Amino acid sequence: MKYIIFDFDGTLADSTAVFASAWNTLAQKYKFKGIEFKEIESLKKLSMAERSKLFDFPMYKLPMILPQFYRLYRQSLNEVHLYEGIKDVLTEIDKRGYKILIISSNSQENILEFLKMNGIQCVTNVLCSNRIFGKDKVLKKFLKDSNSKASDVLYIGDEQRDIVACKNVGVPIIWVSWGYDSIEVIQQEEPEYKVNAPKEILDII
Repeated sequence: MKYIIFDFDGTLADSTAVFASAWNTLAQKYKFKGIEFKEIESLKKLSMAERSKLFDFPMYKLPMILPQFYRLYRQSLNEVHLYEGIKDVLTEIDKRGYKILIISSNSQENILEFLKMNGIQCVTNVLCSNRIFGKDKVLKKFLKDSNSKASDVLYIGDEQRDIVACKNVGVPIIWVSWGYDSIEVIQQEEPEYKVNAPKEILDII
């Protein structure tokens, strides 16, 4: 194994409040249902399709919404925080000689600025998909460009779509319990590993 690849939102960064605020701004503009903060925990138990139905938001509109969403996100970047213990985990992975990357559907600009703000210098590359379900294509391209095998990579993410993307490419995944999808949503996808605290990532590695 050579590369440890992290998802960003919900895995490294706690952006729940910023996500909700950006969503609500766009909900008001485009007349779909907003998020109440008291709903957030229950939303984690719903699939993407179920959330789409709940918010009366058709998934085909995502390409139109996402650029605006991440511009709003950028305006509140100082309200996004690293999960406790994550920075220590990144530092230790780097010390062990692995290359650390991020693959996310957030914008590269947002992520690079966040890493700079938090003094994280051990991430060697940030790769982004402009489609929310496009991570498998980004992973495939990375494997090809780096002349790597799927077994050279370990992915760490929090959502069902992360697991599905990894399964499509044959890359093993650690699912983290502190992110956006609960165990009820992801367990049928059978990720190779599950962790409940950042330090458990080091044990698996």
